[in-house]
Amino acid sequence: MKILSIQSSVAYGHAGNSSAVFPLQRLGHEVWPVYTVHFSNHTGYGQWKGVVFEPSTVADVISGIEERGVLPECDAVLSGYQGASAIGEVILDAVARVKDANPRAVYCADPVMGDVGRGFFVQPGIPEFIRDRVVPAADIVTPNQFELEFLTGSEIHSVADLLGAAQQLRSKGPETVLVTSVQTDETPADSVQMAVVTGKGAWSVTTPLLPLYVSGGGDATAAIFLAHVLSDGAAVALGRTADSVFSIIEATHEAGTRELQLVGAQEAIAHPRDRFEVTRLG
Repeated sequence: MKILSIQSSVAYGHAGNSSAVFPLQRLGHEVWPVYTVHFSNHTGYGQWKGVVFEPSTVADVISGIEERGVLPECDAVLSGYQGASAIGEVILDAVARVKDANPRAVYCADPVMGDVGRGFFVQPGIPEFIRDRVVPAADIVTPNQFELEFLTGSEIHSVADLLGAAQQLRSKGPETVLVTSVQTDETPADSVQMAVVTGKGAWSVTTPLLPLYVSGGGDATAAIFLAHVLSDGAAVALGRTADSVFSIIEATHEAGTRELQLVGAQEAIAHPRDRFEVTRLG
């Protein structure tokens, strides 16, 4: 596949495109990265240097790609943290251009807004922009449980709640909903789950919960899932994504670092071992 990935970037460590591009390449896909910011490191450190690109600059880069006449070859657009609604408008315009050039292309949106325990960490208005503009334009969305609850106005306590919220989100436009960081009343202790819901069914997978928080994990998850789902289908993609992402987190924990060990876990990205059982829901 050829994937236009519009995200942030960091020089040190892994977040945004600096987390998404390598896994996609390791899985054999060509990536056209467009940067919305370029920072020294991710903002979780509390200090960073760098620049936030003007929306017009991001749009110019996309226009330059379009002028090469290659948008008909683009199979997918991937986006993550958007920073400001003006950047979001540029991304949606890019999606429209790609789909006009290649109607078979898909848009995978990671609706980055917040997380349990942290709340929202984006600018005011961004959650509503994602809910009202981004989600209806997307074919695939990859919210965590906190984000899914906001996008649907639901509280998720059970698997039934989770499925209901995912189907509600699907009714707004996306065909496929991947929910990450799932912990319901039915999730086994010391575990975390992912679930995928499509028009063909719903599936979940459970992995051990390791005691660390890392930036860029969601970016890598969305990229790896996108790489698999278009060729392998949702259930297979879920299992392979869970295996690769757990391997990355496991390697990061063993290294005692706060930066994702993408390079160290690259074999698990390229050749997931399907260690975790995928269970059909509902």
